[in-house]
Amino acid sequence: MRPGHAIATTIVSVAGILLASTPADAIGGGGTNDGTHGGTDHKDIYASATYSRIKVRQVSGPTGGTHGALSSVDVNWEPPACWYEPVFTGEELKSFVDKTGGDGDVGIHESWFGKRLWTDHYQDGKPETNFDDEHSTAKGYKDYNVGENGYFWRSVAPDASDSKSWDCGRIMFWQDAGQLPKIPHAPTPEMLADYAYNRIKVPDTGIELKPTAKSTVNLPTWVWLDTGTFREIKVRAELPRTNLWAETTAKPVALHLTPGTDDAETYPSSGNCTINDDGSIGTPYAKGDADKTPPCGIRYLRATNGQPYRLKASITWQITWQGTGGSGGDLPDGTFETTQDMNVQEIQSINR
Repeated sequence: MRPGHAIATTIVSVAGILLASTPADAIGGGGTNDGTHGGTDHKDIYASATYSRIKVRQVSGPTGGTHGALSSVDVNWEPPACWYEPVFTGEELKSFVDKTGGDGDVGIHESWFGKRLWTDHYQDGKPETNFDDEHSTAKGYKDYNVGENGYFWRSVAPDASDSKSWDCGRIMFWQDAGQLPKIPHAPTPEMLADYAYNRIKVPDTGIELKPTAKSTVNLPTWVWLDTGTFREIKVRAELPRTNLWAETTAKPVALHLTPGTDDAETYPSSGNCTINDDGSIGTPYAKGDADKTPPCGIRYLRATNGQPYRLKASITWQITWQGTGGSGGDLPDGTFETTQDMNVQEIQSINR
């Protein structure tokens, strides 16, 4: 092992802690909160393996108001913890090393500080050791492959503290243009679909109620959702320099009501209000409906007496995706839940 390399791998443990405690969107200042980081040449971004160049944008769906992230109904589903993506051409890598003096990440958990580490491997052809389970050997390069048609690829992990991020342990390597590396954790359309899933923002579940201020014991409360707000949302993720893309679509399919007390009945009895053909959920209350049974609603059997019930409303979103080369499929449904106070009063009567 060369002098200086032990220092680099020692420092990386400190760097990993710093990166893990810093949100990726806060490093360098070139990123945005929606995960769109591509198209910038800020040196801090190119130095950090916590930054992805995946471009994400919402293609369709509501954009105004309060939004939140989905929770997968599959507790085992997780967004990708790490992957590899193209970072530099040969010319770009040479420029990066010359301008920064060689301070940056060659992998998620390996940082090189000092120009010689970079020039030894990427300029002068000296082999290096990958930071993987096998500690395999990475061949060296001549003059950064300047003039060659392709890119240097590097591992990426949004959260370097995630134990699964260690699965991407190769140091930055070369791949000819127009080809994807044939290694574990190479990007795929489905991986991009998963990435886009994790960035879907759905509207806050503000359900409509009638009566709005107070419900009355034994009288139904009608519940419905506005079709203009709750419509399908499509998010597109693209990885530059790979021709890979995926669009992930979230479609609202059901509303589940949890009254907040056992002293209540839901309509339907399961508490699951399905979506209508026009995309709405439930039926708006109309004058004269007070004694009717709502298709979606609640009937409280006991008054609150000063302590409101906590009504939970959870929207289920069906998730599908399509991507490069006609690929596509289903992903686990997502849910988004909000809670609101429900005050219930006794029926007032007068005896004559």
